[in-house]
Amino acid sequence: MTVSPVLAAWEACDKTDTLFVLICTVICWTIVPTVGIAYSGYTWKRNALHAAMPAILTIATCSIQWFIHFFHKGVLSEPVGTIPAILFSEFQLVFEATVCAIAVGGFCERGRLLPVIPFIFLWATFIYCPLAHMVWGGGLLGETLGVLDFAGGTPVHVCSGATATAISIYLSYPLFRSRKSDVRTPTHIRIHRPGNSFFQLLSLIIIWGSWLAFDAGTTLALNFQSVMALCVTNLCAASGALTWNLITFYETGKWSVDSTFMGAISGLVMITPSAGFIDMPTACFFGIFGAVLCRQALRIKFTKFAHHWRWVDNGDTFATHCIGGVAATIMTGLFAQKEVAAYGGVEVAGGVIFDGNIRQLWVQVVEAVVGFTWAFCGSYIIIALIDCVPGLEVLAIDKHISQGLDMNEVEGFLGNLEYPDEVDYAPTARGTIILG
Repeated sequence: MTVSPVLAAWEACDKTDTLFVLICTVICWTIVPTVGIAYSGYTWKRNALHAAMPAILTIATCSIQWFIHFFHKGVLSEPVGTIPAILFSEFQLVFEATVCAIAVGGFCERGRLLPVIPFIFLWATFIYCPLAHMVWGGGLLGETLGVLDFAGGTPVHVCSGATATAISIYLSYPLFRSRKSDVRTPTHIRIHRPGNSFFQLLSLIIIWGSWLAFDAGTTLALNFQSVMALCVTNLCAASGALTWNLITFYETGKWSVDSTFMGAISGLVMITPSAGFIDMPTACFFGIFGAVLCRQALRIKFTKFAHHWRWVDNGDTFATHCIGGVAATIMTGLFAQKEVAAYGGVEVAGGVIFDGNIRQLWVQVVEAVVGFTWAFCGSYIIIALIDCVPGLEVLAIDKHISQGLDMNEVEGFLGNLEYPDEVDYAPTARGTIILG
């Protein structure tokens, strides 16, 4: 019997590597809806479903967008490395959906859900895909400059953080239909405690565990580099979680699920671009440094400046993913080791400290600047264009947005990342968010 070309190509794939990436893909898929659960834990309890829905819309919309890109013509069992092309494509889809789920956190508590769908489709097509190609697909940053970005310091974290920031700024200062509407007033929102700490704990467990597969699976093969990537990822998240929590305990005398969550996330952000290039001691240092840096960046939203200029960082996306992503990208240029990269058969020149490759530092800086500029400007243009369409106004109506703190209340937050008990956290507006 004649063997079809599809089955012949399948026989050429390595079954162990295929199974490994298949399992990693399934595990990593859980990150996307879990990001929504995490955002719902941040928000007012009445807004929890509204905060979770963008992540669900993301995985559905991104899956359709990814498929209709040339309708996956010819993407079947032909080997990409040692795995089938369609599995490689599915793994990359999970990357795109993860980034998008983080990014649309900028809509939390102030944006409408209906415009999220066209935003996801356009953003994935014109922002994420070109940037991912620039870094990983033989484009300007990866092929020409030679950036070191193992699993997405810029395409994942800088891109999502810059996008969420662009969305937040537009919702504070809309230009088109949202601005002209009589029932929509751009405003700051009240700083409040996380609405559901259990959701944060659940999200911490799932994201921390799944991110091990996210980084390990990036090797696209079961080798020692994938094992090393998993181990440094776990250590970096652990050192970040413990560092953030210890600082909180030192300042307040209390342990905090929120601090554990934020510290672990900052660690995962820091390790993403360097997971295939650094050793264990360096990973531990990255986690500590990331927790301290992102915790300081988080203070911005508690200031008078933030209140005055309607600066809203609801999901702490700017403080963790954007600031942390930029730092992680640059520090990869400092601490990357060609010896560690060789665990996966990859030849790189290494970084500044261990291999004396000073050029790598400015290459990483260029990557971070290009990634932020591309994502921020492009996302701002897309949300502004959507806001021009009747029925797709991006800003929620006034009665469904909690108003900002007055200046006396803001005083209580300055220099303090905890949420004081004496402040009235009840929202000034009643009702539920419109899901349309």
